[in-house]
Amino acid sequence: MSLTVIAQRMGNTSFQRLVTGLVLSTLLVGCSSTKSSNVRVVDRNNAVAQRPTVTTGQYVVRPGDTMFSIAFRYGWDYKALAARNNIPTPYTIHPGQTIRFDGRTGSTPTAVVSNSSSSPSSSSKTTVIRRQANGTTTTTTTGSTGAVPSVANKPAPAPLPPAGPAPTGWGWPSNGILIGKFSSNGSLNKGIDIAGDLGQPVLAASDGTVVYAGSGLRGYGELVIIKHSETYVSAYGHNRRLLVREGQQVKVGQTIAEMGSTGTDRVKLHFEIRRQGKPVDPLQFLPRR
Repeated sequence: MSLTVIAQRMGNTSFQRLVTGLVLSTLLVGCSSTKSSNVRVVDRNNAVAQRPTVTTGQYVVRPGDTMFSIAFRYGWDYKALAARNNIPTPYTIHPGQTIRFDGRTGSTPTAVVSNSSSSPSSSSKTTVIRRQANGTTTTTTTGSTGAVPSVANKPAPAPLPPAGPAPTGWGWPSNGILIGKFSSNGSLNKGIDIAGDLGQPVLAASDGTVVYAGSGLRGYGELVIIKHSETYVSAYGHNRRLLVREGQQVKVGQTIAEMGSTGTDRVKLHFEIRRQGKPVDPLQFLPRR
């Protein structure tokens, strides 16, 4: 049957709808059959997400913690967090010690406010009692028209030290296929992931000092953190075995661990570079390959 006969029987409007439907179906089939090329597969499974910098509350030090590991976990520059808690170099901390993120310390005065009258009146008075860290107290009483002393002032955040130059001579921390890239989105990867074989050498990306070696940071497995300068640190996660200890000096290219799958679902190395506690894209520092 010809299209002319079909058009006469169906009417112009119905015929136009039929033709439009056939054209769209042809286009969809053509698109679905087109082969894709040069598509990069990026493994996002178990990518280590980094929470925003924590600026409220406190953390109680546990055995194995260091100032560097706590700062790394909560998105801080270690020097800024130490300064906020009045901890001098070499940043020694002890189990049970409280690390505050909101700027309050044990020496911060506390205040209790009480009113001598339950209802407002011209004779009502307000008493402010301040308890100091040394156990002494001061009392201030004002009338309803007097100014009430400030009970609590939010402390100013500790200033970050100026950023120093990046270390030179960065090298790749391991050989293998890049399966995960850095993402500035807070819910995605804060470093890169490199696939490899179980036991494959993990190398120091630059000269520095090991400031953490352990498994106390959730999501990183067996982890090594190296301090390269007052500004930059690098991290190497999911290792099978660590070959360095805290305080050890390492050189670029030195084997520091064996690749593994601790804290994740496949053998890979998770590698991060942080500048003043903030993750940055490692590919900006590593040589092209």
